Amino acid sequence: MKYLVMILAMLCVACSPADRSADRADAGATRSAASADNHVAGDGKVYAITGGTVYTLGAAGKIEHGTVLLKDGRIAAVGANVDIPAGAERIDASGKIVTPGIFDPESQFGIVEVGAVKETRDASAGDSRFSAAFDVADAINPRSVLIPVNRIAGVTRAMVSPTDGDKHIIAGRGAIIDLGSTEGFIHRDPAAMFAALGETGAEQAGGSRASALLALREALQDAKDYADNTRAYASNQRRKYALTRLDLEALGPVLLGKEPLVVHVERASDIEAALRLAADFNLRLIVSGGAEAWMVADKLAAAHVPVLLNPLEDLPAHFETLGSTLENAARLQKAGVTIAFATGDTHNARNVTQAAGNAVANGLPWLDALKALMLNPARIYGMDKDVGTLEQGKLADVVIWSADPLELSSFADQVFIAGRKIPMVSRQTMLRDRYMQAMQEKQAVPPGYILPKAQ
Repeated sequence: MKYLVMILAMLCVACSPADRSADRADAGATRSAASADNHVAGDGKVYAITGGTVYTLGAAGKIEHGTVLLKDGRIAAVGANVDIPAGAERIDASGKIVTPGIFDPESQFGIVEVGAVKETRDASAGDSRFSAAFDVADAINPRSVLIPVNRIAGVTRAMVSPTDGDKHIIAGRGAIIDLGSTEGFIHRDPAAMFAALGETGAEQAGGSRASALLALREALQDAKDYADNTRAYASNQRRKYALTRLDLEALGPVLLGKEPLVVHVERASDIEAALRLAADFNLRLIVSGGAEAWMVADKLAAAHVPVLLNPLEDLPAHFETLGSTLENAARLQKAGVTIAFATGDTHNARNVTQAAGNAVANGLPWLDALKALMLNPARIYGMDKDVGTLEQGKLADVVIWSADPLELSSFADQVFIAGRKIPMVSRQTMLRDRYMQAMQEKQAVPPGYILPKAQ
């Protein structure tokens, strides 16, 4: 009997939460790797985009009358003199512009359908006891009608992020997806941790910015203590932590620098507080919002901290955004800060090109605006080996534009996502065509629909 008890005790130690924690960490890494491996690429065809002005955003720069060859979901060749294999589908882009696809660095694709209908909102943990462990990937709907609306306008890839400021300072983990498929659409998960400080964080922490910062610091300290003393915690030899065990485990990769921490902050002093926190814990910090980031641009550049911003933010909608300016992007870029553009409007993420055009009108070089839409988001999230430029071997996220993509009157003629030729159709285009045809052919229309009177 004594030996049986000893054997059972040994088995309990062997299967302790400490080991299971390591298994879960390995499983998380495997899940991320599997997401990339299972990522659907190509549609079995070879495409040759010819004659266009190609902005590779890579070492080749701008190529006049260039050819981009797509094969097996990747870019097989780019240049002015590319051999096109027999049987390739040729697409004439003469007089048009060819670029990488737009990468939305902060969206809610597939987790918010109708903002006013709670049953269609899965972007927040809400009243749940979980925060950091909350992973949006488990709720993403790749058949959301918002996806076609934006992908036919050039948005090919996106970070799907949880909503901050809803009960928890730490909102949870985001996932990177492509917008071209309902199978194998998750490219990386988890891809980043999201949190909020400033006014949003203060509201969740009792009313003070100091409380919010203290709560985030406590969570990180607890996660570090848990990682260092997992066995002791499993045997009830550690103090209670502020977060659940799953939340503490989710913060592990953040502390190890394997996942970035995206913090929503607007005011210059809040950005400085986030920089100090990142330095204390050696975190890969990304600033989201950053209305007053230009005021501390030198500190952001020195710390190599990128900023996700809306170039159209120029009104003091809150006290923390009193320093908003349309020159924010230009000033940050000039100081050496990596910037990426996000409007925060998933229903109309496509309008980010207009926002980028306004940044150009306020001092940002045109090519840098293009990079802020396509290359920089990939760099910020460590995805630039796969996407962000038109270079051989990279996933074929390609857009053919009718003209300058930053001009309001321009549009995407054709979109490719991971080498798949995307049907240029959405619910909006189908409704447009339906009623235009009804008007032209004087057909019956649904009750309540009033045909416009002839001029």
